[in-house]
Amino acid sequence: MYTLHHYPYSQHARRVVSLLEEAGLDYELRHVAMDKGEYLTASYQAINPNYQVPTFLDGDTKIHESNAILRYLCIKHGLTNWYPDDLKQRAVVEQWLDWNQCRLSPSVVDIVVNKVFMGDKGDFDAVKRGEENIKELFVILDDWLTERDYLAGGKPTIADLSVASNIFQLGIADVVPTHSNINNWYQRVSEIEGFQKSLPRENDS
Repeated sequence: MYTLHHYPYSQHARRVVSLLEEAGLDYELRHVAMDKGEYLTASYQAINPNYQVPTFLDGDTKIHESNAILRYLCIKHGLTNWYPDDLKQRAVVEQWLDWNQCRLSPSVVDIVVNKVFMGDKGDFDAVKRGEENIKELFVILDDWLTERDYLAGGKPTIADLSVASNIFQLGIADVVPTHSNINNWYQRVSEIEGFQKSLPRENDS
């Protein structure tokens, strides 16, 4: 059985849960109380020196980065429906996984962490920066989805699970895209059972 160190309001942890659920893989969640600073403790640093979630354990294999975990699971279990064998399709998946981490994620962190989780201690210059940047990023994503149901074509992949987890996260801060292609795509991803099961519940913390 896999072990996933997890926090329900971490989009990075949730995207892994989405795939584990969709693939029907056995796993155990170990809650990391981010809201209580557990990620800063020496005991958790010994598990993940980056002070972040998720951390994924498969026996003596330990992986910290969420998109790397998605790739690992797909390759190990032959999940070619989520991570295509076709080189061109896979390149598109890789492109959006990297775009999500390198371009979208920093703005999501700027907005959500500072506007929601930091409260009065938040950096509101960072919020403003993130909200300005997100406008361009929404246009890029919306344009790409003009003639596609999902990021890599007609079926969802791990790229969709990854990017959609960030779109949900923005909603926590009431930053919601108004672009029709993004909203139609997000509705399709939201109907994926594994994605639904990954979402935080009312009493989660």
